[in-house]
Amino acid sequence: MTMAGEAAVFLAVSLDGCIATRDDGVDWLNNVRGEGDNGYGAFYSTVDTVVMGRRTYDWMMEETDGEYPYEGKPGYVISEDRRRPTEHVSFTKSPVNLIQQLKRDGRRIWIVGGSLLIHSLLEAEEVDELILTMAPVILGDGIPLFYKSRVAQSFSLKSTRRYGDFVELHYLKEA
Repeated sequence: MTMAGEAAVFLAVSLDGCIATRDDGVDWLNNVRGEGDNGYGAFYSTVDTVVMGRRTYDWMMEETDGEYPYEGKPGYVISEDRRRPTEHVSFTKSPVNLIQQLKRDGRRIWIVGGSLLIHSLLEAEEVDELILTMAPVILGDGIPLFYKSRVAQSFSLKSTRRYGDFVELHYLKEA
């Protein structure tokens, strides 16, 4: 019998709840004193599948000069655009159906971003874990992590960890 999979959000967020500036910038994270990889490597070793929105994918591919950074792990991009699969990613329109199928297959999924994808999965109650690394920065305006929702959900604090001036908050969805 296959164990049910789980979907985790792992990302950095400003004190005022933003994951990027309005123009998709994350350079503000470079001005925060961290420690090592700020927990990324430990988290990344626990996932076997990555899922992200199209804007996140396009931004990432631009930032990495076209080099896919998650090679060896199946990748899925949620997009209304009709695109052909690449060597590393498949494109789909239905994030909820995808996550449900991956969970049935026993996958541990990293929801890389962005906020609209996270919102749709929270609305469908498909997010099992939130691992938020808080940066001591107030952006004033930016892309919010959370949007207003029709669905109230509760999470329990599993752990906290400090990485220099970053604080990681690890939450599990309550049953």
